[in-house]
Amino acid sequence: MKISCSKSELLNGVNIALKAVPNRTTMNILECIMIIVENGSIKLISNDTEMGIETTIKGNITENGIIALDAKLFSDVIRKLPEGDISIEVKDDLTTTIKCMKLKFNLPGRSGDDFVMLPSVKKDESITISQFTLKEVIRQTIFSVSDNDSNKLMTGILFDIEDDKLKVVSLDGHRISIRNIGLRKQYNNRKLIIPGKTLGEISKILSGEVEKEVNIYYTDKHVLFEFDNTILVSRLIEGEYFQYNQMFSEKYDTKITINRKSFLESIERATLLAKEGDKKPVIIGIEDDAIEVRMNSTIGSLNEFIDVTKEGNNLQIGFNPKFLIDALRVIDDEEIKLYMMNAKAPCFIEDDEKKYTYIVLPVNFNQVR
Repeated sequence: MKISCSKSELLNGVNIALKAVPNRTTMNILECIMIIVENGSIKLISNDTEMGIETTIKGNITENGIIALDAKLFSDVIRKLPEGDISIEVKDDLTTTIKCMKLKFNLPGRSGDDFVMLPSVKKDESITISQFTLKEVIRQTIFSVSDNDSNKLMTGILFDIEDDKLKVVSLDGHRISIRNIGLRKQYNNRKLIIPGKTLGEISKILSGEVEKEVNIYYTDKHVLFEFDNTILVSRLIEGEYFQYNQMFSEKYDTKITINRKSFLESIERATLLAKEGDKKPVIIGIEDDAIEVRMNSTIGSLNEFIDVTKEGNNLQIGFNPKFLIDALRVIDDEEIKLYMMNAKAPCFIEDDEKKYTYIVLPVNFNQVR
């Protein structure tokens, strides 16, 4: 094998492939990035058996071939090379020579015969959305994915395809994030539970440009994302997603309209008084034309009033401040609406068109003062 390409092109490809290299594995070959040069293309492939990536880079091909290189060492070497063109040549004994300007690295390579290649995914069913939209819906839902593997379903994000609509849902037992987006055409109804880890890595790779598209193909077992020069394949999480719709109600006893930025900044100030690991809630006192944000802890207290428009009853309700902050940070609206029944019922943050819904469970603050 013999190829040449620019450092920036190779480094970008390596950085993408690194996202599917496992941190720990009993299969040492999966700690490698496979370079496959054939049919006029240079492909970098990685796979942790749950998620796999294949990305194609631009370069000049002198000789086809295949080599597996230790991912960490290979990426460190490329990163430290000077700017310029890089040549990679593989000898018969799999020694891989990497040259750039006046320097040369010789790295041990492997045949990759036992490398686990990406599964084949039939492209019978798919949806197409813009990179911007996919990146945004991931940003606006991924924070409420559970990081506890004891309930696998909570570590995934639901993609619920129905006609010309896509509903994206995540939850962790304390909150629910929902984003509704319109699709360009009608599709067959389908529910996919995609690992949060997969979507997090995709979000880092996507350019987020409005005019660029992502094709999402799916089967019963796998989902494949195809964009730019990259393919990412992931296993789906199997099972029936939670009946989150049972929490919805059109009824409310208290509704407030508040400036999102002012509300967010007030809660962030309140968290200054909560030590790390401290479960002190932020208390929201809702009166006629204002809310009072309160925090009491061993290191101090805060009281702040914010003007609101209120409908319905006065209310005292407590929340884990992080859960409110996470939701408020990803909403783009200047003003937001909060709907509440009582101090023990979920709070809904929702826009009039229901493009987004964030549900946060309250805290029984009388027990944690």
